Amino acid sequence: MEDRVQIWHNKRCSKSRNAFQWLADNNIDNECVHYMASLISKTELTSVLNKLNIQAFDLIRKKEKIFIKNWKGQQKTDAAWVEIMIENPQLIERPIVIKGDKAIIARPLELIEQLFK
Repeated sequence: MEDRVQIWHNKRCSKSRNAFQWLADNNIDNECVHYMASLISKTELTSVLNKLNIQAFDLIRKKEKIFIKNWKGQQKTDAAWVEIMIENPQLIERPIVIKGDKAIIARPLELIEQLFK
């Protein structure tokens, strides 16, 4: 059985649209998670962090105005950063492509190919 593919997608983001299109162009069936519109759970986000093999802070978009205004320079636990991302999904780096027990942030787009070798 082939690993299920999922993309955490923000249709307003050109990098995310490019990754979504790459999956379509390569005939890769996927589940599209519109994480900005639907609530993601702590379990889902923690699972993705484990698949990415990164700390929660490494998934945060640090140039977002809301991050700069509220959290820049602060030290927090992974659990605290996870809660902040759940409450402010625009802080989650995108796009995230997940295949089975592995995931990548497809920035640049060429990184997506690593999941399908």
